[in-house]
Amino acid sequence: MTVPLPGGAGLWSGFLDRMSAPDAVAAARTIEAAGISTIWLQEFSGVDPFVRAALYLQATTELTVALGVATIHARDPEAMVAAATTLHEAFPGRFLLGLGTSHRQLAEARGGRYERPLAAMRDYLTAMDAAVGRRKLPPRFLGALGPRMVELAGSATDGLHTYFCPVSHTAAARAAVGPDTWIAPTLLVALEGSWPDAAREYLGFCLGMPNYRNNLRRFGFTRDELDSADDRLLDALVVPDEPAALSARIDAHRAAGADHVVLQFIPPPRGQVVLDRVMTRPIAP
Repeated sequence: MTVPLPGGAGLWSGFLDRMSAPDAVAAARTIEAAGISTIWLQEFSGVDPFVRAALYLQATTELTVALGVATIHARDPEAMVAAATTLHEAFPGRFLLGLGTSHRQLAEARGGRYERPLAAMRDYLTAMDAAVGRRKLPPRFLGALGPRMVELAGSATDGLHTYFCPVSHTAAARAAVGPDTWIAPTLLVALEGSWPDAAREYLGFCLGMPNYRNNLRRFGFTRDELDSADDRLLDALVVPDEPAALSARIDAHRAAGADHVVLQFIPPPRGQVVLDRVMTRPIAP
């Protein structure tokens, strides 16, 4: 691989999607000025993540934008290649492409067919490789939860990005893919005043997605623990925004094999709340 993938910590920036484009561009500049090197975008909030990525990249000088993740149900492989290679050409080394199969309810809501997601992803990657021609793709990784998708990420892409996973999942993923595959888990960070009640409420929202529930069952959480979002689950998935606790959990993910840790402040705050937080002190101790 010729493009280095980021280490350290990145900032989950879905809150930018709720801002107007001009305000979000200004926020991206603020985030870069705060010393954050990588932001993460999503495909969930009704804005086009590739267009937003282009705006943020153009407005900043060194910021890396990772798309975690673009759903394969939203565009065909040629369209995905066209968007990703254009950004890679315009901003070399500053755009990372994450791909995912999403969740059944989200895929079907936009007219997709959520069938055999592993095979669908494998076929999609093959079609992208056939379409790329002389163009160059940016680093490409998968949103991966289950063991077979993790293995596909290790064999067919540059890495994997995980969401709503305990440290034990990071360790299992590293064991599965070996030392050379980039791993970027997301760590949920409860803002001041949101621990534990508001943090638990956010877990309840995510636990409505069967993919997340099934994955947590693989790692020893019972149905009762998931139904109640109990303390053991809360402690495994969320850390309060306190320097010692945050540092310890980031270190735990790194010790388990993470190369880069994505910090998402919850419950989903207004953009200015996050900007005030990142300007006050570093996102990671």
